[in-house]
Formats: sequence, structure tokens, C-alpha cells
Amino acid sequence: MSQLVRLRCCSWTILLFFLCRRRLWAAAAAEAEDSCDNLRLGQYLCKEPKIDDGTQEPENCRDASAWVECLPAPNVTCRLSNGTEFRFSGEEVGFNRTVPCRNVSVYSYKVAVALSLFLGWLGADRFYLGYPALGVLKFCTVGFCGIGTLVDFILIAVQMVGPSDGSDYIVDYYGARLSRLTVTERTYRKPHLSP
Repeated sequence: MSQLVRLRCCSWTILLFFLCRRRLWAAAAAEAEDSCDNLRLGQYLCKEPKIDDGTQEPENCRDASAWVECLPAPNVTCRLSNGTEFRFSGEEVGFNRTVPCRNVSVYSYKVAVALSLFLGWLGADRFYLGYPALGVLKFCTVGFCGIGTLVDFILIAVQMVGPSDGSDYIVDYYGARLSRLTVTERTYRKPHLSP
């Protein structure tokens, strides 16, 4: 008889545990739905990121993502990240979103290819990309008797060899012809000013 009582007690305890847990999940889901981060498309408008003129990427690009400010639509009420509910007028920043970007530093794709084509036998391409040891080696061997110059030109042209700091090349979107340099709807274009 005592085993039957223990079994009933355990089953009631398990049932109560799952019911309480279900209510906690429902409350957490309801709170997450009210969050400003979970607004649907059309309920907010994100600002365009500030684009750097030299790199054509967002100025605040870090680790392949940049933050942009988003403004909820007028009369939308949602929960801010600090937990307070706020009714927006369309002028206030409600949250930030990340947009993808390329990790670009100071290395130009055009310059790297031109140096490899014309001065590769002197190792100028490797010096430019931040590989001084290979640059000295190519300089001393006259581009590995020409074979190393040709191989390096091909590797740089197809972007198998990039800058030594791990960043991407600066690429003008006009000349983007390779598959890794395609222009998409997320490519930022610098507006042209008429003279």
C-alpha cells in the first residue's frame, strides 16, 4: 500500500512540475512577443548605416556586422530591452539591428592585382599585402625565376591570397566581375555627385 501512495505522490509532483513549467514558458513567450526586437516587418523602419567613402562599407563594421538604429512606427507599443513598455511616436529609436558587412581595411584589390602583374617579380605584391618574408624571397630570386610571379598573380587575382591581417579587399563595385565580388541588394553604393 505504501508503494501505491508513493507512486501517486510522485506522479502528482511530476504533473505539478510540468504545469508550472508550462506557465513559465507561456509567460516568457508572451514577454518575448512584446519585445521591440520582435516587431514584424512594417512595424518599424531601420535607418541606413553611415557608409565610409573609402571602403564603401558601414563605418561601424566590426566582425562582419554593423548596427543600425530602428524606429518603431507611430502608435506601436513594445517592451524595451530594459523591460519598460513604451508607446512610440515614430521619432524615437526603439532598438538596434545588425546588418552584414565585409571586414575591410586598407588593401585595394585593384592595387594588389596591378602590383602582382607589373612588379610581382620584385615581390611588391607580397610586401603590399603584408607578407615581407615572401616579398624578400621573391625579390632575391627574381620572382622564383618567373614561375612564382605567375602563380602569385593567379592566386591574388582569384583571391586565394588576401591581406595578411585577414581582412577583405576594398573593391570598387563597378569592376566587380569575379564570383566572390558580386554586387547584391546588400551592397552599398556611394551616391555620385554631378559636377
